[in-house]
Amino acid sequence: MTLRCLVDSLGGRSGPVTEDDLEALYRPPRLPWLRVNMVSTLDGAANGESGKSGSINNEVDRMVFHALRTQCDAVVVGAGTARTERYREAEVPLVVVTHQGQVPEQLREAAPGKVLLATCADSPGLDEARALLGEDQVLLAGDAQVDLPAIKAQLVERGLRNLLSEGGPHLLRDLVDSGAADELTLTVVPRTIAGVHPRILMGTAVDASFDLALLLEQDGTLLGRWLLRS
Repeated sequence: MTLRCLVDSLGGRSGPVTEDDLEALYRPPRLPWLRVNMVSTLDGAANGESGKSGSINNEVDRMVFHALRTQCDAVVVGAGTARTERYREAEVPLVVVTHQGQVPEQLREAAPGKVLLATCADSPGLDEARALLGEDQVLLAGDAQVDLPAIKAQLVERGLRNLLSEGGPHLLRDLVDSGAADELTLTVVPRTIAGVHPRILMGTAVDASFDLALLLEQDGTLLGRWLLRS
């Protein structure tokens, strides 16, 4: 099926879209920029029976995932998601956000500079994290909770200006609530799974408004860019 552009308020594009067009369609309107990329079923599930997002996504979602990964300077992910999804070091630095200061097991032997840990001053695992990754690879912001806007600023100071977060739902909630997120990039797949599954945002209530910047469609799958209203 053809991938089509239904809405493009940033570039005015319409009609058929190819994979080669995705980089331009998903280009940030300015830098620095932090977007969060998520996938959901029609009934709001952020993952399937495996507990992983890969159990509900599809080929066109993976195309966008690849386009976002290709253009970003760093990937920001919550420690729980890094463990569940078995994140490994990537082409760009992986920034793991954790209130506990614990480095996921599979990332403890990553090459120097490939993994950064974003945590807070009171995190119980701080000393161990510094020993594992090196002090300059551990970013501190906040006391009992991670100050996400401050972490974003520290990443920008390191030259990491195009930031891609891949969740999970609790980190997305905190990024939106703190104003650190600029954009939600969301794929809605045309299926339902029922059961008990997390939504794309989880945690205490947060009311935020977004503007639709881009909407693509292929065979019932909707892929959108939603910009957080300031």
